[in-house]
Amino acid sequence: MRSLQLHGDRDLRLEEIEPPPPPAPGEVQIRIRAVALNYLDLWGFRGMAFAKRKMPQAAGVEAAGEIVCVGEGVEGFAPGDVVTAYGADTCGQCKACREGRDNLCENVAGIMGFHIDGFARELLNRPARLTIKAPKGVSFEDAACAPIGFGTVQHMLFDNARLEPGESVLVHAGGSGIGTAAILMAKAIGCTVYTTVGDDEKGAKAKALGADHVINYREDRFEGVVRKLTGRKGVDVVFEHVGADTWNGSLLCLKRGGRLVTCGATSGPSATINLMQLFQQQYRITGSFGCRIENIAQSLEKMAGGMKPVIDSVFPLAEFEKGLARIEGRQVFGKVVIAF
Repeated sequence: MRSLQLHGDRDLRLEEIEPPPPPAPGEVQIRIRAVALNYLDLWGFRGMAFAKRKMPQAAGVEAAGEIVCVGEGVEGFAPGDVVTAYGADTCGQCKACREGRDNLCENVAGIMGFHIDGFARELLNRPARLTIKAPKGVSFEDAACAPIGFGTVQHMLFDNARLEPGESVLVHAGGSGIGTAAILMAKAIGCTVYTTVGDDEKGAKAKALGADHVINYREDRFEGVVRKLTGRKGVDVVFEHVGADTWNGSLLCLKRGGRLVTCGATSGPSATINLMQLFQQQYRITGSFGCRIENIAQSLEKMAGGMKPVIDSVFPLAEFEKGLARIEGRQVFGKVVIAF
């Protein structure tokens, strides 16, 4: 069967590998139909954490497909079901896993496509407990965006930031996969959305998604614009995933008692913070990583209800390099999907 195999730094090859055995008890076998690309794929492709990996390794951190067959004792799945899967091998037994917080697993084996073999292969076996069935009408391409593209945002905005209807939120990188999803989810509950983008074309697309105020960060200091638009009060929530370049500006955009939730650091992992500003303004800062399995199910329900992920482009498997190049060049608005 075909698989995208990572052999080393920037050495990703489309190869033939052996198919998996029949699923073991408690497992399902999935035929992958779509893989959604993320910056996490780029970081892995560039060589991050190579020392911890056994090479070659199947790439792909987020995907969807259909059930081929099920192992002994598995209920609730049947051949042909459209499914996606949790992107990490969690133990299922620690306190966090038992409480449904697999993203806090105490004994996680690794993230698929990053530390361990990923989804970019035509067939794979996964534990049924880490597999989520999509409602009818959800396509493979949309479902492939649920575990990270939508699930991460669901967890950030509602589990961690506790975003409420009618509040204001600043969404950084509104043209990214999670940025577009954050705009959609916030507008769906009546929030006022401010967003940053890198060019006017993306700004127009963000406006069309529902963003109320769009800021081209290459032309204006976003913190100055947000403070002016809010009468110097600031926003209730900042959706942060850019990192060092935006960190202190993001804090300046918060109103007193505001909440900042962060899941990424694409511009750098280190930043300074004014501690007096932190405690005097009573900010609440929350780190967010991945999502709960329930967040993926919630995301799929939203898709079934009409909230479709923004898909920038779909490439056939043989042209996977074009998809990676599009992300690396920051040309995308939404998600890039590889069709198997």
